[in-house]
Amino acid sequence: MMLVVGWNLLGFSGWNGRFGMLKVAAVSYLNTAPLIEGLDAWAGCEMVRSVPAGIGEMVASGEADLGLASVVDYAKYQDCEGDLVMVPAGMIGCDGPTLTVRLFSSVPIEEITVVHADTDSHTSVVLCDLVLRERGVRAKIVDFDVRERVASGDGADDEGGSIDPESDGWPEAVLMIGDKVVTGSPAAVRYPYQVDLGEAWGEMTGLPFVYAVWMCRADRLADDAIGAEIRAGALVLERMMLRNRMRLDWIVMNHAKHSGWPTDLARRYIGELLRFQVDERAREAVGVFLDRAADAGLVERCDVRWMELGEGMRGAEEGASCLR
Repeated sequence: MMLVVGWNLLGFSGWNGRFGMLKVAAVSYLNTAPLIEGLDAWAGCEMVRSVPAGIGEMVASGEADLGLASVVDYAKYQDCEGDLVMVPAGMIGCDGPTLTVRLFSSVPIEEITVVHADTDSHTSVVLCDLVLRERGVRAKIVDFDVRERVASGDGADDEGGSIDPESDGWPEAVLMIGDKVVTGSPAAVRYPYQVDLGEAWGEMTGLPFVYAVWMCRADRLADDAIGAEIRAGALVLERMMLRNRMRLDWIVMNHAKHSGWPTDLARRYIGELLRFQVDERAREAVGVFLDRAADAGLVERCDVRWMELGEGMRGAEEGASCLR
């Protein structure tokens, strides 16, 4: 979803209408609820559904001022007009199993030759490639619409990218992400070989993994007026995340059923498996991931730049205090 928020309408006395309309883009999976729950209660807020793969482009093009973008998109949009900066106001990550980023295979992992990859997340596709390479597998990646079970993009019609017509549309190996791993994945009997990519990354590196983090455009952050708005918005996002971490059980009870999740599983997923706060290990993990992806020729090499939340935030502190 995209959240279009009038920050001067939030009732924050410290802001006194100084800030204009700030656009914030996020997705509608269960795992984003701890980051954005509460934002839609503010006046002037409009929600538009999206997927992780679309958020980076929204921010880079100026369609959104802040976006919860796939980490890979940071590298994609460097050295162009819309180059990005990471904002440590919240993230979607894990430190071990993720549950919702999973490779399913009907053959042993070492025998995979083609992976039909869910197109919803750029980062998960690159992570899958790195995990397979670590195991000595160089698989062809084919874009795959999991909901429709249709291959698309480059390689969809090439030899090796086809799907057995007797398989009900399920390929030999498929990468799935998001809520549909729980609510719409195929029966285990079809795919006896499975890899949780967050867990595999942890085994490879000893680090957590970050799938998405808030980002903004570097040129907008550098502008005095717009940059002040973005910093104020980032502080509110961080405070909202910290507040929501204190009421995760309430969030699960209000979102699990709507998302099609069993409550107990959603509680474990949100409360135990996922990580939402950007710490030093998370920052290190982002750098290691992008370096490894660049070494493999999967992304352009880039330096990771982080906005520091403490810079230029005095005016926003007063207003954000009402979230405490």
